Amino acid sequence: MATLVAFHAHPDDEVLLTGGTLARAAAEGHRVVIVVATDSMVAADEGQPQRMLELRASAHVLGAHRVVHLGYADSGHGPVLYPDPPDRQRFARADVEEAAGRLARLLQEEGADLLLSYDVNGGYRHRDHLKVHVVGQRAAELAGGVRVLEATVPRDFVVRMMRLGRLLRVPFGHDPEVWSKAFSPSDAITHRISVRKYAAQKQSALAMHRSQVYGGGRLAAVMRLLVEMPTALFGLLLGYEWFVEESRRGSKA
Repeated sequence: MATLVAFHAHPDDEVLLTGGTLARAAAEGHRVVIVVATDSMVAADEGQPQRMLELRASAHVLGAHRVVHLGYADSGHGPVLYPDPPDRQRFARADVEEAAGRLARLLQEEGADLLLSYDVNGGYRHRDHLKVHVVGQRAAELAGGVRVLEATVPRDFVVRMMRLGRLLRVPFGHDPEVWSKAFSPSDAITHRISVRKYAAQKQSALAMHRSQVYGGGRLAAVMRLLVEMPTALFGLLLGYEWFVEESRRGSKA
């Protein structure tokens, strides 16, 4: 049995980028730990932020064994980086060595074999996602002996999905130009993980993030469409997850 630690920026990222891989790993008997850099600072429910409660529900569906918040606040996506809340620092402002030290200690505590992080573009270049890439790399160095796979999506796949969304008239709050340069080119991807068998789990885990699925965010319409579509179609569209491992270009899994 191996221990897999998935390091993400915000609650819901764990499903969108790695949900099938986490469900598959757990089903195959591995220990799965989900770490989020931020809790997104949404209104509290029973003393915990709503997004963290949703994350714990999602993690349960995926079969994860532990959920950890690294202790930072969401930095937001846009030109303005707002002041830190009173009790914590926004992740974008975090000292890399300090944040990496927190994650490295958890990797050592868990005896982690594998760390899932983000590609060099941070997906769509959200400042917190870019920081996850940097902090994840450094934490693996500090912990020692931890293999790193960086979650991503083939850029051409993203462009095709954008075109499909436009045909279906799905409202989408992001600039298509940004997404055409996001994530990774296909020739940079080293691992394609088949997760179609776990599509129902991944879709159910996504549905746990109700504040995002039924809220007013830029991705809400897309997330509602994914949650409400037939599971067979969900699996057809999202039946693979992709990773970059710099030392192993060209590998497939």
